[in-house]
Formats: sequence, structure tokens, C-alpha cells
Amino acid sequence: MKKIIKKTTKKTKKTGKRTKPETLLVKDKQKIIKQFALKTGDTGSPEVQVALLTQKITNLAQHLKQNPKDNHSRRGLLKVVAKRRRILNYLQNKDEKRYKELVKKLNL
Repeated sequence: MKKIIKKTTKKTKKTGKRTKPETLLVKDKQKIIKQFALKTGDTGSPEVQVALLTQKITNLAQHLKQNPKDNHSRRGLLKVVAKRRRILNYLQNKDEKRYKELVKKLNL
């Protein structure tokens, strides 16, 4: 007996490949990293991580507006929000000035 799996992913217009609602395209991710990086090659600083998570949250929120019954994505959204909050708390404790600049820059 075969199981039928319903695909909940979308095809992108240019490539036709399927993507999950919360995934970021490579060029969008590189653009965010370039904008928030403290130095070249910086992908792990709290600023970059929070910026990427913020974009992911935005994408998931849009997905949930279109699909209000998608509870699996809703749970994923809550996990991403909690992770962003933890990183922001870390940055606030470590360097208040950087925290305030980041919050202002991201309009949080």
C-alpha cells in the first residue's frame, strides 16, 4: 500500500524548484548577511543571525496569513521567534549599544 504525500511546498517562478515557506533564497540571504555583517566573511555574529531570523519570521507570517490552519508552520514560527529572542537577550547583556542599534535598524 503506497502512501500519498501531499506536497505543501511552492515552486519558484524562475527555477521551478520547490521551496519550503520559511526558506530564504540564497541571494536574499547573502544580501542580508552583507548588510548586517560586522566584517567581511561574518556570518555568525548576533546581528546577522537576528537579521536572518527576522526575515524568516516575516516569510512564515505571510505563509500563515494564507494558510491559517497550518499548525506545523505555526510551531516552527514560535521556535524561530524564541530563538531570535534568546539571541537578542544575549546581545543585550553583552553589548547594550549594539543591541539598541540592531533593534532600531530592524524596527523591532
